[in-house]
Amino acid sequence: MTHRNAYMTDELQAIYDQTVDFVTNEVMPHGEDWEEAGRVPRDVVRKMGELGMLGLRVPEELGGLGMGYLASATFSEALGASTFAGFDVTVLVHTDMAGPHLVNSGTAEQFERYMPKVLSGELLLSIGVSEPDAGSDVAGIRTKAVKDGDGWRINGTKTFITNSVYGDMTIVAARTDAENKYGISMFLVEAGTPGFTVSKKLDKHGWRCSDTCELQLDDVFVGDEQLLGTPHRGFYETMKNFQNERMVLIGMGVGAAQAAIDMTNEYTQNRPAFGATLFDLGAIRQRMAMNQAKVDAVRASMYHAAWLGDQGEDNVKEMSAAKAWGCEVVNQVMYDCVQFHGGMGYMRESAIERMYRDARILPIGGGATEVMLEEVAKRSYA
Repeated sequence: MTHRNAYMTDELQAIYDQTVDFVTNEVMPHGEDWEEAGRVPRDVVRKMGELGMLGLRVPEELGGLGMGYLASATFSEALGASTFAGFDVTVLVHTDMAGPHLVNSGTAEQFERYMPKVLSGELLLSIGVSEPDAGSDVAGIRTKAVKDGDGWRINGTKTFITNSVYGDMTIVAARTDAENKYGISMFLVEAGTPGFTVSKKLDKHGWRCSDTCELQLDDVFVGDEQLLGTPHRGFYETMKNFQNERMVLIGMGVGAAQAAIDMTNEYTQNRPAFGATLFDLGAIRQRMAMNQAKVDAVRASMYHAAWLGDQGEDNVKEMSAAKAWGCEVVNQVMYDCVQFHGGMGYMRESAIERMYRDARILPIGGGATEVMLEEVAKRSYA
């Protein structure tokens, strides 16, 4: 498939093609087994590392390709073609939700210690911000870190954390300045650190092959060398990556929605009905045409917001709008695709049934639709 958008370059097209080839050959034949197991095997992540696919956003001096928003938009959309969104998010949490915090705020010593393993897929990252009473409201977190000698002691609970059951290191947000609601710091907490435990594996509606859990931090001690970035500035450092996190969720949704449209068009063109095929019915053919138009528009708005980010422009309004509308569109498309598969669309053996479940989290994760609309409103009517 050749991308039809104004921002696609030969280099980005190569990333798209390589990624689609990878998920076609390495993910789709095995995804059902991974859904049953509730995890993505580490060897497939390491294969991506060997191919250089985990370092698109890592600067060249740290071993990556030093690319920008458009690369992540392309990569996430191509991952969406896998039809296994649990796999997609496992990778994207590592590369585009957790990884950028290390890239943006790490020290030379932290880069030396962790970056080679991050790029190879040997060390899998997660991001620990959400809590039982704080999701989109990052300033509301209650986990606390208190200075203790040459380190910090962290106490609290995190929830809905992806990659932490089987991953290797979680970037944990904790309150370090009780007097300032934005006084948050970020810490690199390795799996196996005393007091840092998975208190509950979570059983999800969708994204079944990604691991998600609750984390408990009971008097977890980390040295000063595990502090990521400037003390008490973690809230603002987290904000730096929010647009990227929102974008890759749109991207994987767009890729999945396109795959759903393609498989539904094929199914309806081959499904006999009323002396012809389902696709010969105008109601179905035109609805699918409208779905394609909507997905094309979401794709275009996402790439435009990505381009603005690469120009150094403030893209919060554009990316928030794309996230709010785009993820709702993806769910609308999945609804129609299940409908047009008829009874088969309701069966667990069909890909579209899984994709329909997987899509439901998109308007929730990475900033709920309602939060995104507030971001747009604040910038539209001020």
